[in-house]
Amino acid sequence: EHGVERLSADFNCTVRDPAYVNDILDRLKREEPRIHDMMLYVEQPFPYDLEANQIDVHSVSARKPLFMDESAHDWRLVRLGRQLGWTGVALKTCKTQTGALLAACWARAHDMPLMVQDLSNPMLAQIPHVLLAAHVSTIAGVETNSMQFYPDASAPEAAIHPGLYRRHEGCVDLSTIRGSGFGYRLHAINRDLPPPEIEV
Repeated sequence: EHGVERLSADFNCTVRDPAYVNDILDRLKREEPRIHDMMLYVEQPFPYDLEANQIDVHSVSARKPLFMDESAHDWRLVRLGRQLGWTGVALKTCKTQTGALLAACWARAHDMPLMVQDLSNPMLAQIPHVLLAAHVSTIAGVETNSMQFYPDASAPEAAIHPGLYRRHEGCVDLSTIRGSGFGYRLHAINRDLPPPEIEV
C-alpha cells in the first residue's frame, strides 16, 4: 500500500523492559506478517544512557536488528552496546564528524550494520552528513529531511548544490560537492555568516 517497501520502529528511548518490545514484534509477526517482514530494524527502544542502563537486549536483537541511536555517542558506547546485544549503529555527524567516523570504523570492524541519520541538518550541515553516508556502507542510503521540514533555510546552499537539498525519486545528488573543505564551495554560496568567535 502506498508503495512502501521498508519500515522501521523507533521507540525513542521510552522502554525499559525488552519483553515489551518482544511482545510487539511477536504480535506483529503473528497478526501482521507482511508488516513484520517489511520492518528492517528496531531503533533505540531503551534509555539513551547506556552506561547507567545496561539492559541485556539479546532477546530483541534475536527477533529484528536492533540499532543504537541516541546511545551511540562514541565508539566505546558502541562497543558496550554490542556486548549488551545491540546489532547496528545510527551515525550522526551532529555528534561530531570524528565521533561518527570512529564509531563507523569500530562498528564495521565488528560486523555491525550502519545507517546515517540526521536531525534535520540544514545549510552546510547537510554536506558532511551526506558525504558520510556516501562513504560508509549503509543499510538503506541516508536519512535527510531538512528540505521537508524547513526548505527555505538552505536556499543559498541549494542555489549551488540543488541536488543536495531536493530529493528526486528518493535520492539526493552529490555531484556538485567538489574541492577542499568538504566540497562546500563556500566562495560561491551567498550566505551572510556572523564573524568567527575565534581567530587563529
